[in-house]
Amino acid sequence: MGKIYQAKMSRRDSIKRLGSMTAVIMVGGVSVACDTAKPEAPRSASIPSTGHWPGIELEPITGPTYGTDPIVSAPTAPWPLTLSEEQKDQVALLSDLICPADQRGLSASAVGVPDVIDEWVSAPYASQRRDREQIVNGLQWLNDEARLRFGSHFIGLTEERHAAIVDDIAYRSQYEVAQFALPARFFSRFRRLVFGAYFSSPEGIEDIGYIGNFPIIGDYPGPTSEAMEHIRQVASAQGLPPITEYVNQ
Repeated sequence: MGKIYQAKMSRRDSIKRLGSMTAVIMVGGVSVACDTAKPEAPRSASIPSTGHWPGIELEPITGPTYGTDPIVSAPTAPWPLTLSEEQKDQVALLSDLICPADQRGLSASAVGVPDVIDEWVSAPYASQRRDREQIVNGLQWLNDEARLRFGSHFIGLTEERHAAIVDDIAYRSQYEVAQFALPARFFSRFRRLVFGAYFSSPEGIEDIGYIGNFPIIGDYPGPTSEAMEHIRQVASAQGLPPITEYVNQ
């Protein structure tokens, strides 16, 4: 099979995305139903009886960092990229399973999510080093699992077989299943990176309706009724006095 993913951005652009991606991931990104709920996870009839994890150990990436302002101080790429072409194809395929194109916008791969994730796992910072090892091992696990179940590498499988494997690691309830504990943690982290990369893109920002700072003519209208209802619910859950008491002060 030929190459699936073609890079969508320059190294400079992907590095510029890291700062805003960090903010999305730190806040928690977008709510994902299967991150919080614990439904009965689908099971495949062809699951091997014992679990496996590649256990690949990677040499840490060292070298210059881009300082506090990647836009100004990163005219060239300060570190080598980690992912191979096959791994980036895997990232593209998985990213589009998580965030496909729909009526609201483009797919994850169409907005360069694989480029940003490759940049992320290649950066020489502590959290990115941890992600680098987890993501590389997780991608290898997918290939190993695909060969065990279906005799082919992951990318070469049909959509149905992709889903058969991913369904077994897509739920946090699988943390408690020994053979899927590490793969499920990989997928949870990978999913967060996908949403972080997507919603730090111009298309993702437009998708969530963020318009940034802009001047308001006249009196400030205050928060919307939906925002106020959310604030009231949070205040109530924290045992705080009704929000109207603050408004009236």
